[in-house]
This record gives sequence, structure tokens and C-alpha cells, in this order.
Amino acid sequence: MAKKIEEQELNDLQQLNGEFNKIKTQLGDAELQKHSLLKRVEELRGEFSALEVSLTEKYGKDTVVNLETGEITKREDSKEEPKQDNGKDK
Repeated sequence: MAKKIEEQELNDLQQLNGEFNKIKTQLGDAELQKHSLLKRVEELRGEFSALEVSLTEKYGKDTVVNLETGEITKREDSKEEPKQDNGKDK
């Protein structure tokens, strides 16, 4: 006759193994969901880029759109004058 572990030990072992397998499955599902979300992010980037090009062609390269109101303004150039190199080293 084969020697066996106690019934409670077997139940504990089976419960832990079942939980381990359940978590592995959940991790796999999460990874698949992550992959799907990353794919959608790339699609959205492409759609955003295409719309940006279209709006730039229609309203101009120096246009800024307020995403809350849709208001169009011109991009403000930097107020500072670019520093010129006068050839003197310090």
C-alpha cells in the first residue's frame, strides 16, 4: 500500500496549486489586454497625427487649438532674441 499525505495537507496543497494556476491565467489575460491596449495606443497616435496634418494644412503651421474650447490662436514666438556669437571667447 502506497503511503499518502494527510487529507488536510492534500487539500492545502491542491488549494494553493489551484490558486497558483488561476493567477497564472489572470496574468496571461492581463498580458493579452496590455497588448491590445498598446496596439490601440499606436492606432490613436496615427489617427491623431493624420488629423494634426489636416488641421495644419487648413489653419496653418503656427496655429494652436485649445482642446477644451476649439479656439484657434497663433503660436506665440519666443520673446527672447536669439543670442549671437560675436566670436569672443571668455
